Amino acid sequence: MTGSRIVALGHYQPAKVLTNADLAEMVDTSDEWIRSRVGIETRHVAGPDEPVDELAAHAAAKALASAGLTPADIDLVLVATSTAIDRSPNTAARVAARLGMGSPAVMDLNVVCAGFTHALATADHAVRAGATARALVIGADKMADIVDWSDRSTCVLVGDGAGAAVIEASAEPEIGPVLWGSVPEMGHAVRIEGTPPRFAQEGQSVYRWATTQLPPIARKVCERAGVTPEELAAVVLHQANLRIIEPVAHKIGAVNAVIARDVVESGNTSAGSIPMALSKLVERGEIRSGDPVLLFGFGGNLSYAGQVIRCP
Repeated sequence: MTGSRIVALGHYQPAKVLTNADLAEMVDTSDEWIRSRVGIETRHVAGPDEPVDELAAHAAAKALASAGLTPADIDLVLVATSTAIDRSPNTAARVAARLGMGSPAVMDLNVVCAGFTHALATADHAVRAGATARALVIGADKMADIVDWSDRSTCVLVGDGAGAAVIEASAEPEIGPVLWGSVPEMGHAVRIEGTPPRFAQEGQSVYRWATTQLPPIARKVCERAGVTPEELAAVVLHQANLRIIEPVAHKIGAVNAVIARDVVESGNTSAGSIPMALSKLVERGEIRSGDPVLLFGFGGNLSYAGQVIRCP
């Protein structure tokens, strides 16, 4: 085996839907204001009795069922999250316990909105190195726990949810080389700080960085995979804001690609956004097995990570 591949995907969102009209009753905002600035119409919000590991476990169970596998078939669980309240047991361990797994390695990765693509690269490397046979990679965040619901600049952005992927060895690499990095001196632009932790960001700084600096990096991701932007069947960017997604996708030059716009119905679900959006595209049949898809996460720490994968 010389590579790894995504075998199956799954996603999960809480049942409660919060509309822009609902938010207008909570803070000084309106449906028109939210749509025009961030493109979001609805978001799903978990209740106090729905911890982030529960969201993650639901998505993971769906991915396993889609792959025709059992929890015992997994020997590595990676959960990308920045909203776990407890430090130990970590979220990955709690997911493993919920699913009744045997004795997998369990790790959480906190790279905020770029977490899933970092975790996917880590799983790919582990499989290639022979350290794991089959991995479960999950992006899950419960932003409702860390947002200030009286701050209209942030509460209109976020939602809760999780997405999961099953990874295994393959004869040909179907997860392309990762390109990752950060801008440490600008880490203050996106923050989850304090006790209790609260989400805050410098919106204009993030917007300028994302729309100007990220497109050439995303094109380099394609180069590393030996794929031109024109050959991409889909582009799944972190679902931060429609006003970021659309110009970045345009500047990448993916003229024939389906552009994931799950942010419209789900809001910004941080590490959950990319696997959730990808899972929905596959579920709806908008991309076919074997299609090249660019995944590109960015955000907190002003970090980024991307790879071209082949659709399962």
